[in-house]
Parts: sequence; C-alpha cells; structure tokens
Amino acid sequence: MPTDETLNGLAVRLGNLLKAGGGVLVTAESCTGGWISKVVTDIAGSSAWFDRGFVTYSNGAKQAQLAVPAELLEMHGAVSAEVAAAMARGALAASDASLALSVTGVAGPDGGTAEKPVGFVWFGWADVRGVATESRQFAGDRDAVRRASVAHALEGALRRLG
Repeated sequence: MPTDETLNGLAVRLGNLLKAGGGVLVTAESCTGGWISKVVTDIAGSSAWFDRGFVTYSNGAKQAQLAVPAELLEMHGAVSAEVAAAMARGALAASDASLALSVTGVAGPDGGTAEKPVGFVWFGWADVRGVATESRQFAGDRDAVRRASVAHALEGALRRLG
C-alpha cells in the first residue's frame, strides 16, 4: 500500500513536470473523495499548476458538474471506462487545465458485484490529444483501495506527461 511519503513524492514529481511544461491539472474524483486534490495541494506552490478538483461522488454530481450524460451512467454504470472518460473530458472542459485525471470505482466494503467487485477502479486522463482510460483491481480494505487509487491516478498523469 502506498505510503503518505510515496503519494507526496508522486505529487511533487507531477507538479515539477507540469510547471516545466506550463501545464495545469484538474481532478475529477468519485471513490477517492478529493484525496488526490488533497495530496496535490499539500505541495507548497501547487496553485501554479493545479486549477481545481471536482468531487462528484453521486451520479447527479457527475452529470451536473462534469456533464456526464445520464445515458452513459444508465448504460454502463458509474464504474466504467465510458464514465471515467466522460469525467476527465468534463473536468477539462469546465476548467482552465491542460491535463485532467478522473477516478471512479468501488472502494468497499459494500457495493461490489460479480462484474465490478470491491477494489475495482476505472481511471481516465484527458488532454488535447484525447482521453485514455484503464482499470485496476486493488486488494485490501476501503483505505487501501482508495490510497492505491490515488497513487495510480498520479502515476498515470506522470506517464501521460511523458
């Protein structure tokens, strides 16, 4: 399970890359509940490269704040590649950022299904080149799943920046 030091290190690296390239980050979080934004804003000076974070825990919030179409939510569910992509696109469109990351998943201990068990999380990253999504299955309790999700989202943003 990633430590606080690991998460901080990822955020520092991401901030340095964004600053060097003149980039700005926006987050769209569901199961992490703002944890990614918290880790990012723990870094002094992050206002130079972090625009805002959307915590869209409910489907209604995803629709209202990120313009996620109701049809996507109905057809695929909140925990899906389609919704992760729409969240990232919506965050990018509703901000002054150049890079968006999104996360939506089942942190547990309840809410899992056979198709989407506890620990199953979708991620999205969007920029001018388009959107990339991927899923991961994390083990552990709610805290472990959320902590691993924060780390993976930041690692994905680092990969996206090259």
